[in-house]
Amino acid sequence: MAQRKPEWLRVKIRGGENTGTVQEILRKHSLNTVCREANCPNRAECFSKRTATFMILGRNCTRNCTFCNVTKEKPEVIDKNEPFNVAQAVDKLNLKHTVITSVTRDDIEDGGAGHFAEVVEQIKKLGKDITIEVLIPDFKGDEAALKKVVSSKPDIINHNIETAASLYSNVRPMAVYQRSLDLLNNVKKMDNSILTKSGFMVGLGETEEDVINILKDLRKVNCDIVTIGQYLAPSSKHHPVIEYIHPDIFKKYEEIALDMGFEFVFSAPLVRSSYNAERVFTKKHNKDLNII
Repeated sequence: MAQRKPEWLRVKIRGGENTGTVQEILRKHSLNTVCREANCPNRAECFSKRTATFMILGRNCTRNCTFCNVTKEKPEVIDKNEPFNVAQAVDKLNLKHTVITSVTRDDIEDGGAGHFAEVVEQIKKLGKDITIEVLIPDFKGDEAALKKVVSSKPDIINHNIETAASLYSNVRPMAVYQRSLDLLNNVKKMDNSILTKSGFMVGLGETEEDVINILKDLRKVNCDIVTIGQYLAPSSKHHPVIEYIHPDIFKKYEEIALDMGFEFVFSAPLVRSSYNAERVFTKKHNKDLNII
């Protein structure tokens, strides 16, 4: 029997004029967002603030992760106009910070790395003071592919570790825990000026020791930013929620992570990888280190 969702995970319904504006801009430019495809609990709030995390390279993923709501059908043909269209949407939404992510495309030689780089370049061509964050797949460990993204010089390169190593066989059977750590490490080796970021979910069956070990592993590869959020199963066909973690435990994990040396920590039940991502730069500029 499914556990009842606790009070702290109940999201208030939000809407308003900006929600419709964002959706219309996305429709006009034939763009996808991870907000919608992954059924993010914060999407209405973000849309109401005229923000969205763009999901490039189609809507269908080649991986079989059991936690994710993104569809796993035949990959779509890549839209060559997508980088330009993303930039136009960023411009019309008047974004100061933009997040670009994608499905995993193991069917493409470079995993879509070149496409990521082109999106970054198109946004930079706008000539505006926009910070750019990319949330990338692992490119199957291909360092040449990763170099394409690094060379485009986004402000943040994010790659999510997602869960504890012991849970990978059930939660991320086509991914490799160490490969994800190596990717983050390689970003720093290629360009140490780029901030690195990773995130993971709790409530999948991990222990507190697992969480601490993930944080230690991320710090060993000099990861700057970490996000920790509650796993919410998209459906009964997905990996079940084993436990709803109390907000006090998230606060404890935040304090542990800060003590380890992470520059920014976002740890709370509804935190997602790109939720309020722009706050990193707001905090950096204002010297305000309050955590979400």
